[in-house]
Amino acid sequence: MYFLYRQIFFYNFSINIFYHAQLISAVLNLVIHYLQSENHFTNMRKGFTIWLTGYSGSGKTSIATELYRKLIERTIPCEILDGDVIRQHLSQGLTFSKEDRCENIMRIGYVAQILSKHGVGVIVSAISPYKSARDMVREKIHSFVEVYVNCSIEECERRDVKGLYKKAKTGEIKNFTGISDPYEEPVDPEVTCYTETESIDESVAKILACLEALHLIGHIKTGITG
Repeated sequence: MYFLYRQIFFYNFSINIFYHAQLISAVLNLVIHYLQSENHFTNMRKGFTIWLTGYSGSGKTSIATELYRKLIERTIPCEILDGDVIRQHLSQGLTFSKEDRCENIMRIGYVAQILSKHGVGVIVSAISPYKSARDMVREKIHSFVEVYVNCSIEECERRDVKGLYKKAKTGEIKNFTGISDPYEEPVDPEVTCYTETESIDESVAKILACLEALHLIGHIKTGITG
C-alpha cells in the first residue's frame, strides 16, 4: 500500500548528503513500482501538489491533516510532506539561513515532483517564506496548487503553545520567520485560507473546490431524489 514509502523514506539517513537525491529516486521508484504491481493505480489518475505556505502557527498542519483525510475518503492516494519532518530526516545539517531554507524547499519539491508525477496527491506543509523558492518548485511540478494560509503574526503568536515567537523576540531563536526573517506573501495563489475567520472545514472545502475546478479530482456524486 502507498503508506509503505513512509517507513522507507523517513529512515534516518546516515550517508553523505551528496547521495540523497539518488537514494530518494531509487526508493520512490521502488515504492511506485510496488503500488502499480498491487493495482493501486489501475486507473492512473492525475497527481498534484498542494503547497501550503504561511507563518508558523497559521494552521498549515491542521489544514493538511484534514485535507489528507478528505482525499483518502475519496480513495485518492496522497501523502503529507511536512517541512519540520523533512528537516529532521532529509535536511539534517541545514540552518535557517536564506540559502539553506531554499535548499530545504527544493528537496521537498523534488520528492513532491516524483510522487505527483506518478499519480499521488502530495500535500506540502512548509513555511517556505521566499517567493523565489516557491516559484522554482512551481516550475518543476506540473499540477501545482499554491495555498496561502493567511494569518496575522499576532494570532500566530497567540496560538503558539511552544513559545517560539517569544523566544524569537528575545533573540533566543535566530532567523525566525516574521520576527527576524522576512515572509514574502504569495502574489497570486490558487487558494487563500483566512484561518482567523474560517474554520478548518471551510478552508479545506476551498482547496477541494479548487482541485475540482482544475479537474485534478472528481466532484462528489450526490444521490438523485425525486
